[in-house]
Amino acid sequence: MDRFKTHRNDVLLIAALLILAGALALFLRLGRHSGGTVSVTVGGEMVAELPLDEDASLPIETESGTNLLVIEGAAARMESADCPDLLCVKMGAIRWAGESIVCLPHQVVVTVEGGPDGGFDAAAR
Repeated sequence: MDRFKTHRNDVLLIAALLILAGALALFLRLGRHSGGTVSVTVGGEMVAELPLDEDASLPIETESGTNLLVIEGAAARMESADCPDLLCVKMGAIRWAGESIVCLPHQVVVTVEGGPDGGFDAAAR
């Protein structure tokens, strides 16, 4: 009988964890908002700020090399780079506030900021 009870408790624990994980995923998905601008920094200094709702292409020249940032369809992606690992290109498109693309060899950081509401986050009182 103890064996069945342990098995039943395991199933209940797994079900509770799945429900909790689903609720958390839903909360995070509904809580995010699309960004309004993309900021580009090189070596910690802001070099450009572009709106996400306008298609654009921005070559980013650094001392270490060149990256090509493309904004289209309200998303930004690193089209190409001449860094050795190309991780920034493989990261894909970003569109939600807080997402970023980083190219460490060239010290380039692209971050989606703001949004249509520009309101408070969950920590604001």
